[in-house]
Amino acid sequence: MKLSKLLKEDTLSISFEVFPPKTDSSFDSVEKAVNEIAKLKPSFMSVTYGAGGGTSKYTLDIAKKIKNEYSVSTLAHLTCVSSTKNTVKKRIEAMELAGIENVLALRGDIPADIKTFEPGELQYHHAAELVRELKDSGADFCIGGACYPEVHPESANQKEDIKYLKEKVDAGCEFLTTQMFFDNNLLYNFLYKIREAGITVPVIAGIMPITNANQVERAIKLSGSFMPNRFKSIVDKFGSDPKAMQQAGIAYATDQIIDLFANNIKNVHVYSMNKPDVAKNILNNLSEIVGKK
Repeated sequence: MKLSKLLKEDTLSISFEVFPPKTDSSFDSVEKAVNEIAKLKPSFMSVTYGAGGGTSKYTLDIAKKIKNEYSVSTLAHLTCVSSTKNTVKKRIEAMELAGIENVLALRGDIPADIKTFEPGELQYHHAAELVRELKDSGADFCIGGACYPEVHPESANQKEDIKYLKEKVDAGCEFLTTQMFFDNNLLYNFLYKIREAGITVPVIAGIMPITNANQVERAIKLSGSFMPNRFKSIVDKFGSDPKAMQQAGIAYATDQIIDLFANNIKNVHVYSMNKPDVAKNILNNLSEIVGKK
């Protein structure tokens, strides 16, 4: 199902993200985790692309499997920053041939060795360029994009960030998925500002359950996420006990989701990090809530 249709449904929904294996040797364990999450029948599952497209060869295979074997809608990520126009064209053609309906168009992280590129060699600089290419391809994709409630790390300020976000939406994005955040008020404030700027497409709230203390530093590094004192206290208290930290992290994420649902955010995407137990526990916590109007 195209997400443009799914997001119009008047029910509360949960989706999950999975990522492909980094090596052939880890494919079986990743596939097992993906299968277990798919069996939970989320509203959809997204499949990441990997930094610099490094795991892109698995993205399509996993997305096809989720769609064809489990009848779960899939959202395949596609990044462009380290790719040539010809490479992206071939990947778009492969996705269309595979029957992929939903694509998340991302610039992607600039590879650490980007300094080895000659000036002018980089053929993509912004996600909006990829969105336009997807639209111009003639393929019948539902195209989504990413957004940052706390401002993209490379933007000078939120006003500039929203200007570029509108450019991406105007290019053809039909929905947006947020980067992780840990304070819901940041999202509510962000939504107010983008609606004022004329961005009216659906926004899916992205939630990252922090289930071990090491994830905190990585989350801050990746997105510059603000950590509320309430959350810091949880990590300080339970971070050294893996089982307690997992339970507390799931409880915190669940509390965030319930608050989002209560404030009329209908669609939540969980960055589940290939952890079926985390996905299952969150769904169990929301068993009488998900699916309600």
